[in-house]
Amino acid sequence: MSRLYATAPVGVTDQPEFRNAAVQLDVPSGPDPATGAVALLVALKQLEQAFGRQERARWGPRELDLDLLLFGRHRIAVERPVEARSDDPTKPTDLVVPHRLAGERLFVLAPLADLAPRLVPPGWSETIATARARQERAEGPAAVRPIGRWDGDAWALEGQAPR
Repeated sequence: MSRLYATAPVGVTDQPEFRNAAVQLDVPSGPDPATGAVALLVALKQLEQAFGRQERARWGPRELDLDLLLFGRHRIAVERPVEARSDDPTKPTDLVVPHRLAGERLFVLAPLADLAPRLVPPGWSETIATARARQERAEGPAAVRPIGRWDGDAWALEGQAPR
């Protein structure tokens, strides 16, 4: 699991800072990568609902937002099943992996760089660490900051000893 990062919001900027982390999972791919990715996406959306996520305007504040950023070294583009779609008609109905905006979002790149800095995702021409550095230069060094680390039971805030 990556560190927890704070970044300025993207899209709707009149909202609290984003809090983001990334986790690397070992999941079965099923009969093919697309089937495995869709099954994982459905599970992520079920977790969001169990956590109390409410449908709101795109890019606005939310209780929890779980995205499928990468699925091994596979490029995937498939229709989302109904149970993994939003009620918002402006949101895409397809699943594209790697996530179509991951390489442009510091709130994605910083946590991913903790996990796999030397990985070149499928379709990218640079490593995750290089993409993070590029985006950090574009947004400024204060655009992202680590604020916590998972200690196995809870988030330990930066500068504080783990529980």
